[in-house]
Amino acid sequence: MYQYIKEYYDMGFYSKDDVKYFVSAGWITADEYRLITDEEYVA
Repeated sequence: MYQYIKEYYDMGFYSKDDVKYFVSAGWITADEYRLITDEEYVA
């Protein structure tokens, strides 16, 4: 899932809030959130 979410985020289809939701849904980890957005995940 990480690769798909990162690609869509980089293309502008997902916002940081979308990516944060994916962490809470268990699709990616907090570390992967940081790799995608360059920000620490805060619940």
